[in-house]
Amino acid sequence: MVVDDHPMWREAVARDLAEAGHDVVATAGEGRAAVRIAAAARPQVAVVDLQLPDLSGVEVTRRLAAGDPPVRVLVLSASGEQQDVLEAVKAGATGYLLKSAAREEFLDAVRRTGEGDAVFTPGLAGLVLGEYRRLAAAPAREDDDAPRLTDRETEVLRLVAKGLTYKQIAQRLVLSHRTVQNHVQNTLGKLQLHNRVELVRYAIEKGLDRELDQE
Repeated sequence: MVVDDHPMWREAVARDLAEAGHDVVATAGEGRAAVRIAAAARPQVAVVDLQLPDLSGVEVTRRLAAGDPPVRVLVLSASGEQQDVLEAVKAGATGYLLKSAAREEFLDAVRRTGEGDAVFTPGLAGLVLGEYRRLAAAPAREDDDAPRLTDRETEVLRLVAKGLTYKQIAQRLVLSHRTVQNHVQNTLGKLQLHNRVELVRYAIEKGLDRELDQE
């Protein structure tokens, strides 16, 4: 599904997706219409612009990501501002790509979003990680428990955080693509039960941020 208030851009994106073999089930030019149409069209992935006339792209992302079933959202925006990126991610966006991205990069981002990968325009992932570190420095609450992950789930989480695709992770760990997907789904299921601060603190305690810095 493509959500953008500029008709020519919306049609061009939908055409590129169709030509690449994707089934474009719907398009929308307004936020409320997008949420309503998505409930009927049930897209797996929504490509959403942040600047919409009636309902912000962040709010559309929040509603789509919280739907039943949830829609994976790839934000496609002209803005690379830190606040826009962080708000989109906090609303539930799976990825964030700038409109200046090449066609091949965009199509690859849509494919990876559909597979559940976190996809970001180079440089934007650093903004998100920086915010995670800031949140992780917040005082812990006594009633918060860190999510309990297995060693393998932690390893997969670390590689996902580095930006590796499922295929690359499978090759790195000598696992099947399906096994990697299962590990990610199990990890997500556990982490959804805990707040973002504890999630980030857990990752940093495991040395994820140090390994990212060393890459």
